[in-house]
Formats: sequence, structure tokens, C-alpha cells
Amino acid sequence: MYKRPVIMISEKRDTPLDIGNSAFSLSRRFSVAPMMDWTDHHCRYFMRKLSKHALLYTEMVTTGALLHGDRERFLRHDETEHPLALQLGGSTAADLAACSRLAQEAGYDEVNLNVGCPSDRVQNNMIGACLMAHPELVADCVKAMRDAVGIPVTVKHRIGINGRDSYAELCDFVGKVQEAGCQSFTVHARIAILEGLSPKENRDIPPLRYDVVAQLKSDFPGLEIVLNGGIKTLEQCSEHLQTFDGVMLGREAYHNPYLLAHVDQQLFGSTAPVISRYDALESMRPYIAAHIASGGNMHHVTRHMLGLGLGFPGARRFRQLLSVDIHKAENPMLLLDQAAAFLQGH
Repeated sequence: MYKRPVIMISEKRDTPLDIGNSAFSLSRRFSVAPMMDWTDHHCRYFMRKLSKHALLYTEMVTTGALLHGDRERFLRHDETEHPLALQLGGSTAADLAACSRLAQEAGYDEVNLNVGCPSDRVQNNMIGACLMAHPELVADCVKAMRDAVGIPVTVKHRIGINGRDSYAELCDFVGKVQEAGCQSFTVHARIAILEGLSPKENRDIPPLRYDVVAQLKSDFPGLEIVLNGGIKTLEQCSEHLQTFDGVMLGREAYHNPYLLAHVDQQLFGSTAPVISRYDALESMRPYIAAHIASGGNMHHVTRHMLGLGLGFPGARRFRQLLSVDIHKAENPMLLLDQAAAFLQGH
């Protein structure tokens, strides 16, 4: 068993931990994963209609894009999206520190470092899962980020990468990053294979190893460990929460968003009524209308809502109305009315 000294945080898993440079309470009991091309501000606005307590993450933003690109666009979010974390991709400590300051100034509740993305494109820039081979560099980056801000700095990573996938190497990585001050780790329970597999294949082909993450939690009891990978139901979430401090869902939360409508009641003990599918869609009407009025395309928003019709008779037509027909409609809001009709009473 690994025996690196740990910083004790809390023995309770049913209450939020204080993670960060100050007494800042932020619950990671349930979160929605950062997903490229999916978790933009429209998506997050919609998801917040379904759950008030789920922690939401942005798409990964690289330090180069934030420092030299359209900063306002990358940091854009609505106040209703909180609690909200910005995920950064990068490996230069000074740049990550500067971007962390921008995140804090923009009002984000957390900044997260991506050490899990396996794509070739980001590897070439020393971003993502390839950084697991360089724990000292990640530790330097985390220390610089923590020194720069008062909001929590967290890390999302895999259980290893090909060629560096032993449990001892995982503990070495977590231990060194912990010593730099990181106290919350979100762990995708698969290794990343950095050659020969696409990012999509890396989400499915490497086997899930929840047992490895459970051992990590056992050996680092003072760290907050959030489990990610392959979780599909809230029942599974509840089961995993017996072992881990939090759970993170990705694709399932996106493709079946109504699952989020039950998160507050089932995982946070909320007594508020569960929003209906129909009311969830209708609650987006003012936002969609404002987006269109500002020159935006309705599809920018509704593409994230297609899963509301999952499992219903007419689901295919529901999706077609909100993804295909709106491109040729003179009045796309009328199509929203037609789509809403499929959800009446549900």
C-alpha cells in the first residue's frame, strides 16, 4: 500500500469539502464533465434549468486561446450557471497562473487543469493526458495556479497512460501533485492510450478500473477523489458515493439530460419539486428568443436539448424539429411550439 503523507480534509462524504486556498465550500458530489464542442454556455444554461446543485464545467480552453484569442468569448457565462468551473489546457506554469487569475476575475468558482485528454492535437502542445508522464511539471503548474488565485485549483486525469500505467506510477503522480497543493482530483477510471486510438476510442476501449480509483481513495484518504467514466444512472452514482467523494458524468448527462432533473432530490436531498420535461423546454423559451434577437441561430441552443425527448413516441420527430427543420424555418419559434407538444404532460 502506498504510504505518502496526506493532508486530511474531511472524513465525511455526505457534506461538501473545503478545497482551495481559503475556506471555500464547493460541492463536487455530482458534476457534469467538461466536453469539447458540447458544454458551451448554451448547454450549461440549459443544464442549470434541470439541476441547481450539479457542478458544471466549461469546455477545455487552452492557455494560448485565452491569453491571445477572444478572451471574452471563452470566459462568457451567465450568472445562473453557478456553481461553475473553468477547465484549462496547458503546461506552462506562468500561463496557467495568468489564466487562473482571469478565471477568478471572471467569477468562476473553480479552475481545473486537464491532464486527461488523449487527442493527438493537444499532445503536440503538451496538453492533456501526456502530462501524466511529467508529474513534476504538473506539480509546478498546480503550485503556480494556486499561488495566483484564492479559488480551488483541481486536476482531472486518467489512471495512467500507455507505458506509465502501473499503480505505483499513479500514486507517484497524485502524490507529487498533492504536495504542490492540489486536494481534489477527478479521476477517469481508464488509462489513456496515446498512440493508435482516437479520443472517442479512448473513452470506450481501455477497460474501466473502478477498483484502481477505490484503492487510490483508500491510500489517499485526505484527498477529495471524484470518480469519472462509464457512469450511466443515478443509482450507480449513489453506489459509487459510498466509496468516493463525488461522481462526474459526461456523455450520459449530455445525451440524456433529463437525468439531471432528479440529481438534486436523489443526491443532494432537495425537497423542491422535479421540473417536468415540458417545463424544462418552456423555461428555455426566453433565452432562445433573446439569442435569436441578438442574431444567433436557434440551433446553437437547441442542439443541446435534443435528449429531452429520449424514449418518447415521436422522439425522432422531436429531434428533427430542433436540429434540422429550424435551419429552413422563417419563424423557428413556431417549431419550438411543435416540439413542446411532444412533451405535454411529461
